[in-house]
Amino acid sequence: MKEYSTQDIRNVVLLGSTKSGKTTLSEAMLYEGKVIDRRGTVEDKNTVSDFDELEKLNQRSIYATPLYAEFMAKKINIIDAPGSDDFIGGAVAATRVCENGVLVVNAQQGVEVGTRNMIRFAKQYSLPLIVAVNQLDGEKADWENTMAGIKDQLGSKAINIQFPTSTGAGFDGFVDVLMMKYYHFKDANGTREDLEIPAEFADQAEEARQELIEKAAEFDDTLMEKFFEVGSLTEDEIRKGLAIGIANCEVCPIFCVSAKKDIGVKRLLEFTKNVSIAPKCDDTKPASLFIYKTILEPHLGEVSYFKVMSGVVTAGMDVEDPETANKERFSAIYAVAGTKKESVQALRAGDFGCVVKLKNGKSNNTLCAVGAGISHEKIVYPAPKYRCAIKAKVQQDEQKLGDALKKISSQDPTVVVEYSKELRQTILSGNGEQHINIVKWSLNNEYKVDVELFAPKVPYRETITKVATAMYRHKKQSGGAGQFGEVSLLVCPADGPLNTKFKIDGKETQLNVKTQESADLDWGGKLEFYNCVVGGAIDLGFMPAILKGIKERMVEGPLTGSYARDIRVFVYDGKMHPVDSKEIAFIIAGRNAFKEAFRNAGPKILEPIYNVEVLTPSEYQGAVMSDIQNRRGILGDLGADKDFSILKARIPLAELYRYSTALSSLTSGSASFTMEFADYQPVPGDVQAKLLEAYAATDTED
Repeated sequence: MKEYSTQDIRNVVLLGSTKSGKTTLSEAMLYEGKVIDRRGTVEDKNTVSDFDELEKLNQRSIYATPLYAEFMAKKINIIDAPGSDDFIGGAVAATRVCENGVLVVNAQQGVEVGTRNMIRFAKQYSLPLIVAVNQLDGEKADWENTMAGIKDQLGSKAINIQFPTSTGAGFDGFVDVLMMKYYHFKDANGTREDLEIPAEFADQAEEARQELIEKAAEFDDTLMEKFFEVGSLTEDEIRKGLAIGIANCEVCPIFCVSAKKDIGVKRLLEFTKNVSIAPKCDDTKPASLFIYKTILEPHLGEVSYFKVMSGVVTAGMDVEDPETANKERFSAIYAVAGTKKESVQALRAGDFGCVVKLKNGKSNNTLCAVGAGISHEKIVYPAPKYRCAIKAKVQQDEQKLGDALKKISSQDPTVVVEYSKELRQTILSGNGEQHINIVKWSLNNEYKVDVELFAPKVPYRETITKVATAMYRHKKQSGGAGQFGEVSLLVCPADGPLNTKFKIDGKETQLNVKTQESADLDWGGKLEFYNCVVGGAIDLGFMPAILKGIKERMVEGPLTGSYARDIRVFVYDGKMHPVDSKEIAFIIAGRNAFKEAFRNAGPKILEPIYNVEVLTPSEYQGAVMSDIQNRRGILGDLGADKDFSILKARIPLAELYRYSTALSSLTSGSASFTMEFADYQPVPGDVQAKLLEAYAATDTED
């Protein structure tokens, strides 16, 4: 392979719903780019893109696969991104390194939820889009309906470059209004005839051409002036105007494609070469690269896929991680098309490549020339929407499981693994149940660890609603030195202004604060601690021990063992022994006095509440709303976006386990949702009673 300059490189990510035909399109692009001489199919499990065993088993893209085509003296780097929301991390990473997007729309299905999600996704990341309407040869292909859906979503940005002369099994050509030609395809291998536009389509072509010219003229004053003077523009002038509009995300040109028959793919590549954006990189600066993906490949080990962000990366060069100063040497670098890896001597700024077996080559890392100190912004991935607890079926495999999960999450940053000390569980989070099942498959088959997935505990919180007092005396005598400590304390909610006048033992009592401490707790909320002891009943030196005991009990709350929060504690009396009073005695006395007072202070369990936003076809709105209410959810704003409903609700985390799966089942896979932590709220009385009953059997007195 020759070395390509930055200006001769185009980077394109293929986006679209599952089954829109992105992988088949990528196969045709590679065929036109002479990377392969025979096109594979998803059904035959022999495509360049979906080469992973899991992808073959599922017949769908799970990972974002880098490819390339050498086409008309340009190198077009292509990333075939997964269409499922469960694997959105691949699309996010690809968008980070590609300047252009091709939105693939299935003409048999029209604009699907996945299509809409990808349009919103592209808008969020300011990704210019070209639209490829695929599967026009399908028996259910509906050009008019698909175009209506596209224009409904993209508005005036959508502009036709082409339109088909027929759809369905007879689809064999289209009119291109930029070139003002009729392209006819004689076979299923992209053999194209360039013909005059048939007379019956001449008026339609002229009208579409005029719309295209007007759109192209909008983005350049010189073109606008010429359009007003002459009423037309040349092909090159139209391309110039469109290039500006595309770069500004103001134009989305629409193309006709049958990827399966290689119809229109070459023309799509021609437009990509001529009009899409070249990388905004500088090959005169010191070398740096950004690793957007790592994956474990059979017989190779860990492969790190990168984009050259500046300078020139060469085989044999030394690089370093600018954050850690750890150094690496690239023994070899490769241009990549799926499993095909071609050794190259150099890759210039803007180009894609890979390297194997790096020590520091993890996803989301920068490597640069030694001493250059260049660092590139990391990818911010969407928050996980599915969480579960995980453990090894065999206790002896726990360490092996931990090591495997660490490797998996380093390769896929959307897999989040954390050990919760609070819940005493390892929590595995991802973008959906399918995503997590892929992780489980990898653990079982690649790392040889059998695991169990189950519902995680809920991180409840405990607090109080009224004032209560308690006294606890710890006395222990066992032949030698004894232990003695007595603590009387009062608890109340830590809200509103500080009040120090309370009724204690039936008498109005004014507490005089001697010392105080206030702390924001790691798990949210606060603890306020006031020493109000008079007359030396408890030595000041024992106050830290009492506070320590209280904090220990707040870590494992008296109701369910969950963290306690938002409490004021007043220690107002107690007793010491001149010999037996020790720190441990007051730790125990403080802990148990707090526990007793807490239980008498109108204790409440708080549960985490999440803001959930669901995007669903309007026909499923009632079913989704009913399901939310069955999950103790409180419905909020109800909105609409064309033929979709937007439902906002507050739902307890305890009711969200496997929600992504349930929502998919309710809506035939056509809905999507996001969730974000909102706050903590008291659980209903019946729920609290069940939680208390479940915990009572496990709680033991100190």
